[in-house]
Amino acid sequence: MSGIDGRPDLILRGADILDGTGAARRRADIAVTGDRIAAIGDLGSVAADREIDCGGRVVTPGFIDVHTHDDRYLLEEPLMPAKASQGVTTVVVGNCGSSLAPYTRPELPKQASAMLDDPRWRFPTAGQYFAALDAGPAAVNSAMLVGHRSLRFNCMDDLERPATDAEIGQMRGQLREALDAGAIGMSTGLFYPGAQKATTAEVAEIASEMRADDGIYTAHIRDEGDRLLESIEEAAEIGRRAGVQVVLSHHKAAGRANFGKTALSLPLIEKLRAGQRIGFDVYPYVASSTALLPAIVDRAQRVHVTWCKGRPEYANRDLDEVARELGGLTRAVAAAALVPAGAIYFTMDEADVRRVVAHPRSMIGSDGIPWDSFPHPRLWGTFPRVLGHYARDEGLLPFALAVHKMTGLPAGEFGLRDRGVLRAGAYADLVVLDPDRIADTATFADPKQPATGIALVMVNGEAVWRDGASTGARPGRALRRQTGTTRGRKD
Repeated sequence: MSGIDGRPDLILRGADILDGTGAARRRADIAVTGDRIAAIGDLGSVAADREIDCGGRVVTPGFIDVHTHDDRYLLEEPLMPAKASQGVTTVVVGNCGSSLAPYTRPELPKQASAMLDDPRWRFPTAGQYFAALDAGPAAVNSAMLVGHRSLRFNCMDDLERPATDAEIGQMRGQLREALDAGAIGMSTGLFYPGAQKATTAEVAEIASEMRADDGIYTAHIRDEGDRLLESIEEAAEIGRRAGVQVVLSHHKAAGRANFGKTALSLPLIEKLRAGQRIGFDVYPYVASSTALLPAIVDRAQRVHVTWCKGRPEYANRDLDEVARELGGLTRAVAAAALVPAGAIYFTMDEADVRRVVAHPRSMIGSDGIPWDSFPHPRLWGTFPRVLGHYARDEGLLPFALAVHKMTGLPAGEFGLRDRGVLRAGAYADLVVLDPDRIADTATFADPKQPATGIALVMVNGEAVWRDGASTGARPGRALRRQTGTTRGRKD
């Protein structure tokens, strides 16, 4: 018995299904009706309006990119080629303390993210941002976090101090409006200027506004280097005080002096998980990318400039080479001469990256920066790199587990109901891929390159990427916070 009412719109036949739970592959057909999966099984007796022979290729749920800065990308380039091309069907935006909404300050503070530098894309309320996403839908789905730094910009006249009780009250009020509009939580970037003076108590008090809504607190922690363990403890303490779930962003150990420290940080996270809901994500590269910050350039083995607003001729250049051309300057002085700018920092050890990627509880997030002229290759290559390089070629983790880290696990952690799994009734966010061919082709020298081995990507039942090109379809939805989900369980 097929269990299907009526004639389905599409059947994917002969698929090797990885359902997102971590279970082994199984051969089955998948029927899609409208935006949902109608049935999975032997559907040989069922006809559909369209049929696709998968020929033994693997079908997975659409990938969920839990850590993005795609807030503007969704509006400026709604076909989302960097994400659709690698099988991503849902992005979480507003990370690292920066979001396009709410933003009410007339001018832009010097500490603000470059994402906010275009006034067309600053929204006074989260409701207005959601309305913009609804009016001009993107190819992929999105869920929104509120940036703590954006709240500080709105409510404080001096960012180089802790917030007062009155300012915290204002920030809570803006966070409340965003939660009521559909935001799923709040992010911080305590590492960044504009938030560095925020105290643990300030962040916990603001985050406590989310307690009744079971909101998510995602943390770019205060220090991912020398004070990594203490900064993890601080994020966990904020979660406990606020009574909310914690997700540690892009977990790493940065700086040569800290190589190997993930052997300590991962057991610490496991210990914390015994008493609270805490998770973490990772990107599969030894280099990070953010603004060009003179204070941190000497911590990296190498620094590569990704964009430079005032001197664009220095984009896609090694900072040491630029420093020599500018008259033999030090890295820090050369960086100060280039800002505002962006950079890639080679600060991590491969063994640490592998340890975090392989951990059964790590989720995958790209942390890509779409506005960079020469972005980090993680923007285009994160998910196929985990599947092709680390799972298939290196054997670092089972292919099914790698898929789970991108689908069922993040859907559960972020409360994305009926996504991240293949089952009847779930949304038809699907990826058809060749497990022997999937690979990232984006490099540091040539970063804007789509993956190979991905034949089809569907979002809400519509194809958005097929045979190496966008279809032009934009069926993505702005996903409002959903109540009644079970998230972040400690098991």
